[in-house]
Amino acid sequence: MLAAKLELQDAYSHADSKEYDKHKDEVNCLAFSPDLEMMVTGADDGRVRIFNRVKGQLVTRLFGHQGAVKGVAVSLNSKFIASAAMDGFVHVWQTCDAQLIHKLTGHASGVETVAFSHDASLLCSGGWDSTAIIWNLKAGTPQNILTGHKKAVICSAFSPKEDLLATGSWDNHIRLWTLGKSKNAGMCQVLKGHGAAVHTVTFSKKGMLASGSHDKTVLLWNPRGAILLHELKAHTGWVRSLAFNVDGTILASVSDDETCKLWDVITGECAKTMELSASIGQVHCVAFGGDDRLIAGGANILRGKKKKSDSQEDAESVSKKD
Repeated sequence: MLAAKLELQDAYSHADSKEYDKHKDEVNCLAFSPDLEMMVTGADDGRVRIFNRVKGQLVTRLFGHQGAVKGVAVSLNSKFIASAAMDGFVHVWQTCDAQLIHKLTGHASGVETVAFSHDASLLCSGGWDSTAIIWNLKAGTPQNILTGHKKAVICSAFSPKEDLLATGSWDNHIRLWTLGKSKNAGMCQVLKGHGAAVHTVTFSKKGMLASGSHDKTVLLWNPRGAILLHELKAHTGWVRSLAFNVDGTILASVSDDETCKLWDVITGECAKTMELSASIGQVHCVAFGGDDRLIAGGANILRGKKKKSDSQEDAESVSKKD
């Protein structure tokens, strides 16, 4: 395979931007459905909002949280949405009718992250009580309570085979938990390499693990051996979100430095840097579609303007080819 730097020379060169202005308070988190048709946001007003990203329309609002919503996730089959909030609760919603099907109680303080397993049978949540909880979504009950982090758990992700769970924390560490019924089930490996809080973790379909941190770096790992493969240094701000493309050869990272970078995961080289539009504000999420279309979303806080909404979400879509 040629280096991604060569392959991407003329790719991802056209961007479209769209604003969504139905928020009344600061937006904290964002997630896309796998087909990029649906965009879900969580805000300080305790509401979860679902948008039709293509049409730019608000579909519905989800009520129930009594604190700021800090994390949202969409299951891979798009049937469920999960939200985590500072009220200490995790809510699971049914997408088809926006009905609340589970109000999960187990954390002792605010919850920062939620992540679905690939088959949507499990959900992980993590929060300021320094624990991660794996929930059985059919029963709506805790399956495992994972302890070991010294500070808040702020990100989480299941591996494609659902035999590993990665959690990242303000303690600067990644914990890799072995799941399932194997002889190693219940074991935990601690991945050390970041010099500040681990803000985002994600797996490729082939099983590679990527982590992004407030130390402005991205680390690529072989999780099976807890081996650090590459340290990616180019961002000048906190790394907020990561996403692998479909075949796992390219990693996208977005940062507070208002750039999106594309990395060749084999060589560890930065293949392309794209400047995000000023309107996108603080970026929350980056995602690839099935056609390798790339999209990034962020919150732009509007101050001192007499408008109904105080905050807007902006999504920037980048096509692979001209």
